[in-house]
Amino acid sequence: MKTLICLAVFSLSFIVHGFSQSKANKSEAYITSGGELIFSFANVEQNGNSESSTMRFSPVLNLQVMVNKDMNKNFGVFTGLALRNVGYITNDYKDPSNNLVFKKKFRTYNLALPVGFKVGDLNKTFFYGGYEIELAFSYKEKTYEGGDKINKVTGWFSDRNELFQHGFLAGVQFPGGVNVKFKYYLSEFHNQDYTTNANVKPYAGLKTNIFYVSLNFFLFKNLDMYYNKKPVKTI
Repeated sequence: MKTLICLAVFSLSFIVHGFSQSKANKSEAYITSGGELIFSFANVEQNGNSESSTMRFSPVLNLQVMVNKDMNKNFGVFTGLALRNVGYITNDYKDPSNNLVFKKKFRTYNLALPVGFKVGDLNKTFFYGGYEIELAFSYKEKTYEGGDKINKVTGWFSDRNELFQHGFLAGVQFPGGVNVKFKYYLSEFHNQDYTTNANVKPYAGLKTNIFYVSLNFFLFKNLDMYYNKKPVKTI
């Protein structure tokens, strides 16, 4: 896992470094990058009963590279590539094999492809929205009892979770490089049909849709673009 993450970070960094050597011309496509601090929750339902989720904070490893095309000073489109750590925490997971209740932490590392639009003053404050599809390539699940971790499961391209996940995103970009984003996953997190070697379906009846709020930095403009005294003209 560490090797793949390092390769992904290197690749994203190489792309960003290569394009940051030239000045961004907003009449043409330009590339930006930014980090993301994720505060995630989930709508959890197990066997028809709504369960609570605890906020999960994931500051790493969340990297985003955006390809921007601004049609004019008030409207633009974007796509890109992101590496994201997303998951949720529940204190009320009921194990179908023994009917005991445990605390669970679930997460996946996802490779994401967004597509969206920007509306507003693209030199200052604007809103953006879009859709994103993600490939969940690394899975981790931790089980706790009485505050102690009693089990951990990890896997690459695991059958325990839905391999492809997707959802919509919306946010607001503020002057100075900071923006706030909301994302809701339309896809469920777990593969309810997954069966263990003991012929148990641990996620049967467990319906979970993750949503989160995140703080993003320099996502749509690089640092030098914000502090350029002469704003770049748009078509």
